[in-house]
Amino acid sequence: MFKLALKSLLNRKTSVILTVVAIAVSVALLLAVERVKEQVQQNFANTVSGTDLIIGPRSSQTQLLLASIFHIGSMTNAMSWDSYENIAGRDEVDWAVPISLGDSVQGLPVVATTEGYVKHYRYADKQTLNVIQGRWFADNEQAVLGAEAAKTLGLAVGDQLTIAHGSGGLSFSEHDQHPIAVVGVLARTGTPVDQAVFVSLETIETVHGIEPGSAEHADNHQHEGHEHPAESITAALLGLKVKPLALRLQREINTYEKEPLTALMPGMTLQQLWKTLNVFEQTLNGMSAIVVFIGLIGMLTILLASLRERRREMAVLRAVGAGPLTLFSLLVTEAVLVTLFATFAGLALLYTLQWSLMDFIHSQTGILFSLNLPTPAEWWRMGLVVIAGFLLSLIPAWRAYRQSLSDGLTVKV
Repeated sequence: MFKLALKSLLNRKTSVILTVVAIAVSVALLLAVERVKEQVQQNFANTVSGTDLIIGPRSSQTQLLLASIFHIGSMTNAMSWDSYENIAGRDEVDWAVPISLGDSVQGLPVVATTEGYVKHYRYADKQTLNVIQGRWFADNEQAVLGAEAAKTLGLAVGDQLTIAHGSGGLSFSEHDQHPIAVVGVLARTGTPVDQAVFVSLETIETVHGIEPGSAEHADNHQHEGHEHPAESITAALLGLKVKPLALRLQREINTYEKEPLTALMPGMTLQQLWKTLNVFEQTLNGMSAIVVFIGLIGMLTILLASLRERRREMAVLRAVGAGPLTLFSLLVTEAVLVTLFATFAGLALLYTLQWSLMDFIHSQTGILFSLNLPTPAEWWRMGLVVIAGFLLSLIPAWRAYRQSLSDGLTVKV
């Protein structure tokens, strides 16, 4: 039966190929929705590990998380250095890393921070950042590049760059008078760290026209007998000595009296983000399912239309001993074969598109897509497509079953 069905399909290869292509494209779209969701969630979850709290100026938790960790969007205000020091000095805080954002290098985000960033920042399963070329910055007007940033900018240790005020495509006012020396390049992490340019807080102050040690710098940043590296920052990462204290400290920071602040736990905020996007995801799934169904309906239409042309073929098969069930099985087998071919062609199309676009997507978004084997959810979706193709094939198969032997012995004009 399989060989007979395959030969029958090859005899009508033009219409079969068109049907396979239509269904394959729709299957690729259906699988892409699931794959993008899974890998984006995995990439986001792997971006920050070991950070108990992120604090910043009053804003939504999602906005603060996206801006400080994923470099998506921007913050409209900042938190004072005094508030940062006050919170970082609490007994329950093990370490704190300040972050200042808002500048860029040819569209790539500049992260002004301290040496604590490379010491305490973790990603994936608490993996550390590694400087594979040069070293971490130690002085003013030095920069360390993420792996993708070094590739995009075409820079290496010893080269120079200039920082522009503003982020992404909205950057302006390049500070050519303050060239920054590249002193290190980080190993690839598969996170937004790869796209960033890291400098010290003092470097940003210098670029913005406030020289460390100047009278203006002293007026703005001296407090209780010591000098601050910055007047304000965008956010700070906190690690706690006792993890269960995170909820209590978060509550206290959210009700901080000296200035309005926001504290968030990265894992919980990510879960809230996925819940918010769930409606959008379901909408995409629904649209993809409709496209697949339309493709299967196209296959059904072709099978029904071909029945009239194949009546003589069916009659000959009946005449040589093929029973009604044989004709029924032939039509079902043909439809299932077409659906199977189309499903795996759709999977191959998905892998081809993913392979060809993965470097571009990573360079633009910092999200690293992996060419993994299909997940159980993807196998389940492909199985549903094949089952749907089988069920729809019962309609033309039933019509073929009911055709009489004499129906095709005489050609009808």
